[in-house]
Amino acid sequence: MKKNTFIKATLILIIGGFITKILGMVIRIITTRLLGTTGIGLYSLIMPTFSLLIGLAQLGLPVAISTLVSQDKYNNKNLLFSALPITIIINLIIMLILFLFANNIATNLLNEPRVSLALKTIGLVLPFISLSSIIRGYFFGKQKMLPHVLSNISEDIIRLVLMIIGIPICLLKGLEYAVAVMVLTNIVSETLSILVMLFFIPKTTISPKDIYPNTKYIKNILKIAIPSTGSRLIGNIGYFLEPIILTNTLLMVGYSNTYIIDNYGIINGYVLSILLLPSFFTLAISQALIPNISKAYINKQYKYVSSKIKQAIIFSLLVGIPFTIIIYLFPNNILNILYKTTLGSEYLKILSPFFLIYYIQAPLTATLQATMHAKEAFFDTLLGIIIRLSTLFILSTLKIGMWGLLIATLLSIHTTTIAHAIRIKRFLIRK
Repeated sequence: MKKNTFIKATLILIIGGFITKILGMVIRIITTRLLGTTGIGLYSLIMPTFSLLIGLAQLGLPVAISTLVSQDKYNNKNLLFSALPITIIINLIIMLILFLFANNIATNLLNEPRVSLALKTIGLVLPFISLSSIIRGYFFGKQKMLPHVLSNISEDIIRLVLMIIGIPICLLKGLEYAVAVMVLTNIVSETLSILVMLFFIPKTTISPKDIYPNTKYIKNILKIAIPSTGSRLIGNIGYFLEPIILTNTLLMVGYSNTYIIDNYGIINGYVLSILLLPSFFTLAISQALIPNISKAYINKQYKYVSSKIKQAIIFSLLVGIPFTIIIYLFPNNILNILYKTTLGSEYLKILSPFFLIYYIQAPLTATLQATMHAKEAFFDTLLGIIIRLSTLFILSTLKIGMWGLLIATLLSIHTTTIAHAIRIKRFLIRK
């Protein structure tokens, strides 16, 4: 195992992640200015549902493919084709459910009928996201990060162009149409992403044996995919329930629907988008960490595993600490520069110091998955979600506005991250 493999892969992902984060920020700035606070609030309402459905559609297949490919003992072409029937079946089921129940979800759960159309369009997007993620899993397993980076950059550029053109046109018909087109742009962007990655796939002959799904491979894929997706899914379920609990509870205690949508948009569109900026760095580290730690753990190189975890945490904090200081000192300036507003500055200033621990959560979760401790990661995430939702409900009844949501978010992050760290320390000590 080459010592520089992890660092090289991480650097490629960091550079690419930085570019895509800048593009993503430009996209968010433009869409926020085009849609306004209410439009971003509507989009924020459907995002938890979107994230949950992406998690269900992917079913942990990217992590499973990455893990199996990194072990260098499978026919990778057949491995990818064996994953396709799984994702096709799941996506068809989700699409049918969405088309049948989107109106009910929008009206009865989210208390906002205007997001019904956007919910239906999610079903059209999911197959493209699923296929793209499976191909990415292959490149992660091979520790070839350039195709992933280039596909992400291409994806964001085309999405930016489509939104600049599409949103103003759709706004003429109504805000709900503009929100729906934001979802639909993923079809074109994900298609371009797939084509870019396919360009880097080794050009070898594909035989009928490669195409025909391998039952053993499917079992191995599901053996890794189902436990590893549990942690993500439980997080997505919690995220899905968040706006449902929040909107219904705040409406019950007397807050208006306008207040809820606008402030939910401020928190998700302005505040959290800024706090999550360093996530491109921690995500890059996590993605590079999985194949390295997986291979080292199988080969019982536990000291190497420990050193990579420490390295990932140090790198994450080296970015997170200065970023936190800047946000804390200049919240109004940052909001004004990015969004031409100071709405949410108080939230941003108070949240930033407590959010620092979030930046080390992704590498810790990746470590648990790569060392076959996905079950433990699942229970840690479940604990965090239970605390988040119960705290959200209790505090929302106290008429403290959106502070209940923010406090619940921080409690969940700290609980999950600390639990992950304790588990990793224990199993490495036992080795």
